[in-house]
Amino acid sequence: MQIYDSVKKQKVDFKPQNDIVRIYLCGPTVYDDAHLGHAKSAVSFDMLRRVLIALGYKVKFVRNYTDIDDKILKKMSESGKSLEEITNFYINSFESDMKALNVLDPDIKPRATQCVKQMIDYINELIKKDYAYRLDDGIYFNTQKDIKYLSISGRECDDAVARVDNNESKKDQKDFVLWKFDENFYDAPFGKGRPGWHTECVAMIKEHLSSDTEFVIDIHAGGSDLLFPHHENEAAQCRCHSGKELSKYWLHNGFIQINNEKMSKSLNNSFFVKDALKDYQGEVLRFYLLSSHYRANFNYSLDDLNASKKRLDKIYRLKKRVYETKLGEISENFKSEILEALSDDLNTSKALAVVDEFVNLANEGLDKNPKDKNLKTTIVANLAFLEQIFGIATLDSFEYFQFGVSDELKAKINELILKRNEAKKERNFALADEIREQINVLNINIMDTPSGTLWEKI
Repeated sequence: MQIYDSVKKQKVDFKPQNDIVRIYLCGPTVYDDAHLGHAKSAVSFDMLRRVLIALGYKVKFVRNYTDIDDKILKKMSESGKSLEEITNFYINSFESDMKALNVLDPDIKPRATQCVKQMIDYINELIKKDYAYRLDDGIYFNTQKDIKYLSISGRECDDAVARVDNNESKKDQKDFVLWKFDENFYDAPFGKGRPGWHTECVAMIKEHLSSDTEFVIDIHAGGSDLLFPHHENEAAQCRCHSGKELSKYWLHNGFIQINNEKMSKSLNNSFFVKDALKDYQGEVLRFYLLSSHYRANFNYSLDDLNASKKRLDKIYRLKKRVYETKLGEISENFKSEILEALSDDLNTSKALAVVDEFVNLANEGLDKNPKDKNLKTTIVANLAFLEQIFGIATLDSFEYFQFGVSDELKAKINELILKRNEAKKERNFALADEIREQINVLNINIMDTPSGTLWEKI
């Protein structure tokens, strides 16, 4: 497998350090609902995890929650709610969105507040080794002491001053805060306070993924906006703390744009996942996010989303054609073509083109011979592989086409179906046909199967 390393700025052969691939993905700061940027990152690296597993690797996947941060404190001040109330609410919201998008649950989901002791110990070590110093407002990392600083992002010194941690007393304006003094939080040998963002992640990585290898982990992943300063500053702390590089490979997904404008809070166009899920099945949004390469900047538009939905609809219509067919043997050519494409730095566009061809050929085969059992069982196996590798085609094919029908209308449809079944039992076929017409008027199509009567939106 080849992956694109953001530091080397080229595709490289992926070679894990031991028998377990250790991946850390920077998760959300939980002060608001998940937006499309969170979804793109989560879905992209969920895909990476699925592909590695399909290729036979064992994977240990960690995605964190930043649950103490200036933005959360501001939310506390505005709402009057406690830190725990706010962060628990948004963590639950985030996990609900991820479940809707079929994102596999991480092996470990550490919260920053659960790892404060480790962060304090980490900072203490940096102070003892003279890589950190004290100012009036906190403990800062001395970037001048790290000769490899900026080797991760590749920035020039003049372009490497973050917009935060501005303190004229810093030894160098590139220096960043490790610990913010604050009497409302945690006791530490160097003063009561709370951790800086960059220390949170590197301490959680050490706690949950560290092993006796050349690099602390195999893959560090996140959005492109995290490359500098966040990932740069994580890597600097790690080098000075342990003498090791933090990650062997660095992977970053592209930015999200909304109708060709960069998504940002300042532009008031940070589109929430929960809003998209009101109008579209979660799998539709997932399929759409996977339709372009993970490194490409992604332009969200309703026209493209609807086009992607039609593409996924075709897969579900094929699934409906083999409804209740048993699982057979997968087509090895189909499997190998998809894995070959995805082994090229997750080339989802090429892989999904293989899926499109499979759907077209499968429909042609069923048109010619609708009773071909071998074909049908192979189709079922191929669809099961799509579920495993892409996280799509996981739903019942009729349930998928019921999305958007209100609970009230569902109850009415089910009531009419029961009446129709009673009419058929009584051999009152005229009444049964009349009820079918009443159902059709509701833009609902029904299908009688050995398992009962199933329905979908027309």
